Amino acid sequence: MSSASRPPGDTATAGVAPQRSDRSPWNWLLLVGIVLPLLVPIYNRIEPTLFGWPFFYWFQLVLVAVGVLTTSLVYRATRRGSADRQAARDAVARDQER
Repeated sequence: MSSASRPPGDTATAGVAPQRSDRSPWNWLLLVGIVLPLLVPIYNRIEPTLFGWPFFYWFQLVLVAVGVLTTSLVYRATRRGSADRQAARDAVARDQER
């Protein structure tokens, strides 16, 4: 049985392509759209109504909007800058030439 080991590092591209990290603290905000719908006792009621709709239904529609807003906020906060995107494109183009 072989033991898992890390592959040898490619020194040719070291320092050329920007490092990608998905460990941004902004990603924690995505939990809002996941955890809130799971807390059913918070919205398992009829009153208050909004335009005749029970709270249960219109709160779920609000949760959809909250999920969209948090996802777009996290996307905008964590996307790369234009210089990083261009460096990544250059690195990909350089790798494809090989």
